[in-house]
Amino acid sequence: MADPRLLVVVLNFRTPEMTLRAAEAALREMEGLSAEMVIVDNESGDGSLETMRTEAEARGWTGNSLVRVVGSGRNGGFGAGNNFGIRQHMSDGSIPDFVYCLNSDAFPDTGAIKALLDAIQADPLIGMAGSYIHGPDGVPHETTFRFPSIAGELEGAARTGPISRLLKNSIVALPVPEQSRQVDWLAGASVMMRQSMLDKIGLFDETFFLYFEETDLCRRAHLAGYKTVYIRESEVTHIGSVSTGMKTWDRVPSYWFDSRRYYFIKNHGRLYATIATLAHVTGALIWRLRCALSRRKTDDPNRFLADLVQHSLSTQPRTKHHAGQTAEVTTSD
Repeated sequence: MADPRLLVVVLNFRTPEMTLRAAEAALREMEGLSAEMVIVDNESGDGSLETMRTEAEARGWTGNSLVRVVGSGRNGGFGAGNNFGIRQHMSDGSIPDFVYCLNSDAFPDTGAIKALLDAIQADPLIGMAGSYIHGPDGVPHETTFRFPSIAGELEGAARTGPISRLLKNSIVALPVPEQSRQVDWLAGASVMMRQSMLDKIGLFDETFFLYFEETDLCRRAHLAGYKTVYIRESEVTHIGSVSTGMKTWDRVPSYWFDSRRYYFIKNHGRLYATIATLAHVTGALIWRLRCALSRRKTDDPNRFLADLVQHSLSTQPRTKHHAGQTAEVTTSD
């Protein structure tokens, strides 16, 4: 039996040096596999494409079509950029058996890619397999989740013990698993996908500019009968939010609210989306009351609730999107 063909997609937005580091780490883990890499520049407009092409050639990566550096031609967001890479197929035009999407600020540790490939090959019902993600300091990141729900919105916003205990089966973020297991969805820093599944359910929904696109894709996979699994043996070092600046947000950008709203409407309808927002607002008010009584800060971004309500009431996205494409995924404030 021929070795499975693997296409590795690394998406760049204005972080060419870091993207090359991620590519170098992935190439080390691709050795011995029937694999090729596509590095996609998502219309950075800062010379990233030229820099990466020059450096890839200088490092000898482009020989025998091992690595291709391509420009997407437009800044369509995280999903659109990855879709562009996936559609490049193998260099001979053939379709791969599996696709591995790696963030530009994520660096596969020893054996990380092969562990995902072994797991997804072992069970034909596995559509997606994701890695154990940790920071450079070794601290694990939360990357496994339940699907968002009305109850999950209330619990996540309230951040209150009795409510969390009552709604424990709806808490979106799961504790970091100590062993491999099936989950609802995974953050997209390091995820391998079965191409035949993508042929059936489609690629990332490009209506999402940034955030919730992985959630939506995993939900479509679930509805089609595929499993999403977390593979503890696949370890990846991840910096996180380098292109988006999420960790330093003073105010949540409009595209996050647009993505959240679109996810709920697409998957559950407008009424459900409205109730989910009301649940979030209710939970947030509970949290603010607790903070007021205990005289501590809420630590919420500026105008978060007002922005949430305004975007929930709008009939279309409010602003033109112009952010970066490589980031962690968030499920609640």
